[in-house]
Formats: sequence, structure tokens, C-alpha cells
Amino acid sequence: MRRTRTLIMGAAGRDFHNFNTRYRSDKSHEVVAFTAAQIPYIVGRTYPKEIAGRLYPRGIKIYDESELDRLIAKMKVDEVVFSYSDVPYGYVMNRAAEVQAAGADFVLPDQRATMLKAKKPVISVCAVRTGCGKSQTTRAVAAILNAKGLRVAVVRHPMPYGDLLRQRCQRFATIDDLKVNKCTIEEMEEYEPHLTRGYLVFAGVDYDMILKAAEREADVILWDGGNNDLPFFKPDLHIVVADPHRVGHERGYYPGEVNARLADVFVINKEDSATKENIEALQRSLYGLNPKAAVIHADSKLTVVDGDKLRGRRVLCVEDGPTLTHGDMTFGAAVIAAKRFGASEIVDPRPYVSGTMKEVFAKYPKIGTLLPAMGYSDAQIRDLGSTIARVPCDVVLIGTPIDLTRLIQIQKPALRVGYDLEEKGGTRLATQIDALLKKKKKKKKVKARR
Repeated sequence: MRRTRTLIMGAAGRDFHNFNTRYRSDKSHEVVAFTAAQIPYIVGRTYPKEIAGRLYPRGIKIYDESELDRLIAKMKVDEVVFSYSDVPYGYVMNRAAEVQAAGADFVLPDQRATMLKAKKPVISVCAVRTGCGKSQTTRAVAAILNAKGLRVAVVRHPMPYGDLLRQRCQRFATIDDLKVNKCTIEEMEEYEPHLTRGYLVFAGVDYDMILKAAEREADVILWDGGNNDLPFFKPDLHIVVADPHRVGHERGYYPGEVNARLADVFVINKEDSATKENIEALQRSLYGLNPKAAVIHADSKLTVVDGDKLRGRRVLCVEDGPTLTHGDMTFGAAVIAAKRFGASEIVDPRPYVSGTMKEVFAKYPKIGTLLPAMGYSDAQIRDLGSTIARVPCDVVLIGTPIDLTRLIQIQKPALRVGYDLEEKGGTRLATQIDALLKKKKKKKKVKARR
């Protein structure tokens, strides 16, 4: 029987998981290629044969998405599976039109079919867009579980930017593990805040292997989502974060709306820096998508040690990279903090960017007067440091979750912005978690009686 020739469009994350769970052992389909977008330095690599399995003894090559038309024709592709996140609906349909015009089917798979079933309770934290505040919500959930004496394993959405085989199943227990695993800034931003609080972190490429490893060491699995993608594990409690600064995006981006429709709990975050009208409009929109979900209202509480040193100063704001790039945000925690503490000016870094940082601003021109903390490679980290050094400012204000001074020597005064979730209305995370644990305990007792 002729196998369906399949190409998977991705960004080094969801694409690999879709392959592993739906196609790796499927004799009716042959995945002939991956294409990559969004993430640099992935193109030209090969998905390792050791992970791809016995049907793929040579592995699977990864191409740039710009080659899509040529690949469909040359490889006689029957179907193209769209497998990445946080893109507007217009973008998705543009790709669908391109694929169909080239002579292939365009597939949006049911991502619930790729969710692995865990033996331990799973709480997932996802979002309707990149930069809504998943990380601080995940930290809040982890703190609640830890206070109950439960061992928590945080499993992070994939960020396999290095050697895919070596990154097949990664376990992080200390800050030193970040260096050993040669993590990028983007990985450190997600892992470090958990590690400093004493929580284990797992990530990688093969999430069946990762789940088994996490289950051996944890009482509860905490899925820490990426972009606005869905969880890779079937959640017992699905928490979805939304941003009142981007009202309407919960209905206009893929697969964020899917997350909203599947949510058990919404967290409307950043209310302290949003208008009442936007908060109410967002709540109405979310209710229209999913009236059964509980709603938690929260502020993003910002702290800056020695924040008074910002008053009257020219400040360079360094923000989380993905939030500014494909997250489309034009400000972050550093900008909000600079304004609150009375900075005289937010300095525009664009005249001073160097090397690969020029490429970032060329690709994402809407970033504006901020500096994204990009660091997908050693060269990019050096270029980030060079740019910071060249910007004429009095203070560098770092709004990323990691201590950049460990990676870059910043000769100017540098302050860090901390931010945590502060619940203030509606139901509470602890209430939702207690209900889940009680339900799980009851089921376990019933099963034991049988």
C-alpha cells in the first residue's frame, strides 16, 4: 500500500511532538520532511534517526519554510501538517492557500489526540498569546503545591535549539545544569525561575520519555506551556492565561482560541496596568468562548530593588525576547517599571544594535524602543552584550526572568524587574487545585476498593 507522503510545518517543538505521537510508528504515512519557521538555527539539521524510529533509518531533514512550494513538488507531498503556534488566522490561511495551490492537502490536526496520558495528576498552564504571563502563573501554582508538601515536576514546552539527540530528555535540578546543557537565553528564561525556587524542570524532544522521567520523581506534573500552544499531556486542570492589553487576540490567533475553548480556568492577568474597559471586554469575550470556565482576576506585581535609582534617569529596557517578537507586544515589565519609577527617558536602542540584533529588528520592526533579550546562539548573546554597551543610557533595566549579568558583562548600572502573580478576585488558584486533588484522591480510593 502506498504511504501518504507527509510534510510537517513547524518551529522545533509542536512539529516534533506531532511526529512522535502520530506518525513515528504509522506505516500508512511517510514524513518526508520538516520545515522550520520562527526559530533561527534549525534549518539544515536532521531529526535524528534514533528518535525518528525504525521507519526512518536516515532521520528526517529540516528545511526552511520558504522552500515549501519546491518541496511539495519535488517530494510529491500529499499533505502538509501545520504544527506551530501563536500565528494570526490570516497567516494560517495564507499557508493553507499556498499548500493547496501547490497540490497538497492542508491539515490542522486535533492536538488533543497528541496529549499523552499521565499516571500522576497534571495541571497545565497555557495562554491565548505569547507573553500573557504563563511563567508567573506556573510559579504561583508550583508554590501552592509545594506548600502542600507535594513534589512538583515542571515540564516545559520544548525549546530544543541544540543537539536534538542530546536534548531528547533533559532534567534540570540546579542553575549549573543550565551551563552543562548549553542552554540559550530563551531556555534559561523559562527554567531558571523554577530552579531558584527548588523545583525540578524537564524538557526536550521526546515527551513520552520525558513524562516517564517526571513521573518517577513527582507527585504532580505541572505543564509550563509555550507561546499559545496546547499541552502535550492530557491535563486534569487546564489553566489558560489571557491579556487585557490585547483584547480580541483570544479570538484571532491559532491555537490560542482552542486553548480558550478548552480551559477549566481563565486567569485574566496584568489588570493593574490595563483599563477597566479592556478587562471587562476581555471577560465578555472569554465567556462567549467558554462560559463554563472559572475566572481568576490578577495583577502582575512588579518589584525593582533600588527602583528609586531609575527616577530622572535615561533607561534602556531589556525585555523577554519571544514576547516582543512573535508575541507582538510593544512593551513589557521593564517599560512598565521604568515609567512607574519615574525614568526621564526610555532610550531607543535601534541606532546602536549590532550583528544579529540588526536582523531581529529587521524581521520584527514593531518592537520599537526596546531591546529583546535574544540569545539563540553564542554569537547572538555577544551581539546583545555589544548592543547594550553601545546604548547611551544611565541604567539598564532587565525585564527578563533571568540574571543577564551572569551571561553578559554589563559595565553600566543594571537593575532587575521581578514580577509575580497577585490574585485579587473571582475564584482562587488554591481553590481550583484543592478541588482537583480532592477529586483525584476520591477516584484513587474508589479504584482501590475495586
